[in-house]
Amino acid sequence: MSENLFGKDPYLGEATARVTALTPEGGVVLDRTLFYPAGGGQPGDSGWLEWPGGSMAVTSAEKGEGDDIVLLAAQAAVLPAIGSQVLMRLDWQRRQRHMRLHTALHLLSVVIPLPVTGGAITAEKARLDFDMPEAPADKQAIEDHLNALISRALPVRQSWISDAELAARPELVKTMSVKPPTGAGQVRLIRIGTEEGQVDLQPCGGTHVANTAEIGPVRLGKIEKKGRQNRRVNVFLVD
Repeated sequence: MSENLFGKDPYLGEATARVTALTPEGGVVLDRTLFYPAGGGQPGDSGWLEWPGGSMAVTSAEKGEGDDIVLLAAQAAVLPAIGSQVLMRLDWQRRQRHMRLHTALHLLSVVIPLPVTGGAITAEKARLDFDMPEAPADKQAIEDHLNALISRALPVRQSWISDAELAARPELVKTMSVKPPTGAGQVRLIRIGTEEGQVDLQPCGGTHVANTAEIGPVRLGKIEKKGRQNRRVNVFLVD
């Protein structure tokens, strides 16, 4: 089992860990990890592993057996030995852009209160697909509303809800194509705003900024038609 450090502190950029396994495909499993594994539309983190006499570039991370997280290396990379201690270093600039864009998508789902049919995040842009038969009449109004929410410097916090409580509150789940993982007894919620002044609350396992002001200004790209009912809304960071 890989202890999840990114969920406890998404701002942690360096930490040590011990190698517990190597996969036949050349992946590395650690007893704890900073690297977010690809899932929920968010890519796996990249960065580096360093140990006495060696280093490895981590190109991505993915979910492995059980609760293991597998760090993937470039082809023919030299791997650390099982049992050795390594220093993990994130590609922080890439992770931070994922965090900013992921949080912006949560706010986009507030600005456009329609069912979400899909989504994806990269370091360059992010998008949500909505069950939206007709294109919005005023794209600029959506962009302005989104930037207004971002500029309010709203706190972003996590809490937990039981599987049973989530089942009793289906309105919390906005995504139609991706359901929050259940079966472990608890599901992580991301709240934007205070409990008294809540702007958004939904299940999510990804990484987010601690305050919406960290997102910075964004712009909307082209709103694309994707099938009879779906519209894709692209979001770009302005920096």
